[in-house]
Amino acid sequence: MAAPRYKRVVLKLSGEALMGAQDFGMDHFACEHIAKSVKEICEMGLEVSIVVGGGNIFRGRQAAEFGFEQTPADHIGMLATMINGLILQQSLARLGIESQVMSAITCTLIAESYQWTHAMHALHKGRVVIFVGGTGNPYFTTDTAAALRASETNAEILLKATKVDGIYDKDPVHYPDAKKFDRLTFSEALSKNLKFMDATALALCRENGIPVYVFDLFEEGALRKAVTSKSGGSLVTGE
Repeated sequence: MAAPRYKRVVLKLSGEALMGAQDFGMDHFACEHIAKSVKEICEMGLEVSIVVGGGNIFRGRQAAEFGFEQTPADHIGMLATMINGLILQQSLARLGIESQVMSAITCTLIAESYQWTHAMHALHKGRVVIFVGGTGNPYFTTDTAAALRASETNAEILLKATKVDGIYDKDPVHYPDAKKFDRLTFSEALSKNLKFMDATALALCRENGIPVYVFDLFEEGALRKAVTSKSGGSLVTGE
């Protein structure tokens, strides 16, 4: 097996990744696949943290449909990420992988409040750290939370798992002629207004020198390839 290129990584999971083929909620097989993929790279010696979204439970566009204000709607989304974080923790525990859930919003009965020193200690001990609650603030996405935690923990790369095999100029699901970018600079990604990650997250990664690798989580061995060969996805780096 090829040796990993990195020592410490942040994996960004959308809430939708936990749905599998369903339209809502969580799918047992999808959660098991994610947990097995994480276990595989943990056993390679990597220090792994995860930032998870909440779109499988509550999506931002639903706020407008319900007539909600954005701040309470974002709070609902933060709570959704806590549910997903606990599901990931238990999915990993079933495979013998120890993890800690750390929340940016205070809910000490079910998750430890995020503290940088505790997160770093857990990573050094070989535990997977699952960051939930976004940044703890409305108006910021979980992509931005992932960029923030990657910066704070000195991660060498941010691995953004999606349902497509990289970055395209338009949605490849609906447009067969969509062009894939194997490699981009942050400036190119921002100027082309590509929708794979929000601009705040990209700018934060650029400022802190953290490359972003976008890949299809559900391809066989995709996460292992992402930390060894980076084959099949799209890489965003500095100039």
